Amino acid sequence: MPASYTPKTRDLDTPEKTTSQSLQTNLSAAQATVADVLAGKGEGLFWIAPDDTVATAVEKLRDHRIGALPVKSPQGELVGILSERDIVRRLADAPDSTMAQPVSDLMSTTVQTASPQDSLVQVLRKMTDGRFRHLPVVEAGQMIAMISIGDVVNYRLTALEYEALQLKQLIVG
Repeated sequence: MPASYTPKTRDLDTPEKTTSQSLQTNLSAAQATVADVLAGKGEGLFWIAPDDTVATAVEKLRDHRIGALPVKSPQGELVGILSERDIVRRLADAPDSTMAQPVSDLMSTTVQTASPQDSLVQVLRKMTDGRFRHLPVVEAGQMIAMISIGDVVNYRLTALEYEALQLKQLIVG
């Protein structure tokens, strides 16, 4: 073969070892916690009482542009959660009377929660297995926030964009 067709190679005795991924980048999603998501999330925690009407809940959901409301007792205890899905299902069954019903008639009373120390992988698994999209965050027995699957996905997308930018900067120099 002519020399002009021979590819230029580096010293073949010591091949350069390269990796496109590192342990750090592969574990970054597993290491991220609920607290990391909450640090970038806006303030504001909205809830509703069990005796409030579904119409009141619908207004709060609309006004605050959220998909679920935690339901708190007058003593401040988390007693349930009401989601858009709960309302839509009841509307399908009883369209004429749903809006006047109390929240306690529609809310889910078995509420799973997360703590700020929970990993995002744990939270996503819990949401996926339970087939729900909103999770109250509880610390020291008090609800401090609500996290949605959209919050987690947005956090991860932002992290991936940052990682891509770092890789581009590494390549370009």
